[in-house]
Amino acid sequence: MAQRMRAKLRELKESLWRRMHDSIAETGQWLRALVSGHLRYFGVPRNYLALDRFRDRVRRLWRRALMRRSQKGYISEARMSQIASCWLPTPRICQPYPEARLAVMIQGKSPVR
Repeated sequence: MAQRMRAKLRELKESLWRRMHDSIAETGQWLRALVSGHLRYFGVPRNYLALDRFRDRVRRLWRRALMRRSQKGYISEARMSQIASCWLPTPRICQPYPEARLAVMIQGKSPVR
């Protein structure tokens, strides 16, 4: 849902603002855990575009926070791509299609009839 994603990104923006002067490694580890959890939870089939969009928005927010560290704190797009490829996981579909998930053979007497 778009509302949930916007709310999560708003919360993430505030958290990145508070962690602005932490090292890139510390913030990267924290963001890796956050993004990988999001990708695992929302990694259902046909949701790849939203996962990719979420990762891209996180990368943009992180770059903005890094650039606000000082007056000379410019981070080029190429440098931010290197940082993001190192710390942020790439989106992938983690959960199988419903046909594979729900194709369970029940043996014996089943209460579901």
